Amino acid sequence: MTEANSTPTVPGDDRLAELRQKNRQTFLSKLPVIKQLKIAVGWQKGMLVTGLVLCGFFLLVAIFAPLIAPYGYAQIKGADGQAFPTQQAPSAEHIWGTTVGGFDVFSRTVWGARTAVIAIVIAVLCSIFIGVILGLVSGYFGGWVDRVLVVVADAVYSFPSLLLAILMAIMISGGQSSLWGGIFASGLSITVVYIPQYFRTIRAEVIRMKESAFIDSARVIGAPTWRILTKHLLKNSTRTLPVILTLNSSEAILTLAGLGFLGFGIEPTAAAEWGYDLNRSVSDVTAGIWWTAVFPGVAIVLIVLGITLVGESLNDLSDPRLRARKSAGEVIGSIEDTSVDPSTQKDAAEVVFTGPSTEKKADGTDQDAEGGVAATSKGNES
Repeated sequence: MTEANSTPTVPGDDRLAELRQKNRQTFLSKLPVIKQLKIAVGWQKGMLVTGLVLCGFFLLVAIFAPLIAPYGYAQIKGADGQAFPTQQAPSAEHIWGTTVGGFDVFSRTVWGARTAVIAIVIAVLCSIFIGVILGLVSGYFGGWVDRVLVVVADAVYSFPSLLLAILMAIMISGGQSSLWGGIFASGLSITVVYIPQYFRTIRAEVIRMKESAFIDSARVIGAPTWRILTKHLLKNSTRTLPVILTLNSSEAILTLAGLGFLGFGIEPTAAAEWGYDLNRSVSDVTAGIWWTAVFPGVAIVLIVLGITLVGESLNDLSDPRLRARKSAGEVIGSIEDTSVDPSTQKDAAEVVFTGPSTEKKADGTDQDAEGGVAATSKGNES
């Protein structure tokens, strides 16, 4: 490329190179949440950062639960063989107190984070996989397949998720379930209920894009149907999936807690679960024993709040009408700096503005055809 065709730059001004370096895309910057975090500003960025911090905190607690919790989730005796006191107030030995069954509240709350994260992963992965596949097939092929799948999706979506979870729990383990039985009961119920959301979203995007020029070009060159579905349509129809994923994650937490509170959740000796702990603490609250209910309840509120903040922020950032934008000064510097070369800002120059038709006067000033004297200006022109 010749020097004449290159981008003109001001000597000593490296802002264009810095902007290119800043906007250079890496693998991490292409991830949905990281990409939205870079363009978020103001309160939208605050919501997103707060939600990510809360979600990251509970994820770390779930991973390192064996190191954080001083006792096991079903432990009711200390190392000396002495049983823990029941309904003991917070103390040095049990910082969040104990329950009516003699469980340590702090340990149960920490271990409950692992159960919640596992339920989220199973529910979301199953529903997103099945819903996306069905949406691709229904939107691309159409016909009677599309009509049948749409009717089934609408019928399934009308079922309440908690009621379906109760039925699943009874069918899987007779009401009282083990760790994986309770998680799969809630996970499968969320999967069945929220498959229609992924299905309808992907189907609408596929119907909109399947007649586009790039899809016609792929058909002309002989690309197989599976490649068109996975390489072209799937890649361009998943923009809104992160928003739906976060909403389903919070619903999975509430459904699992609802199962435990109603007595259809996980047995306390199989795993720690916040909904079960809230169920056992109902009678404690009336007796003034607040610690058995406050900490599991706060944990549920915080994790749902974190996931909801992330989902709402992603929803706002994905809509240009709701997304806040950076000012011009934040994007590429101040306006006056981009319009004037700083090295040429000197007070020695005198700029004379003349009209379309001027003539010289005897004193050397310019006068236009109508007799008006042209204006002169000294100093910086910005």
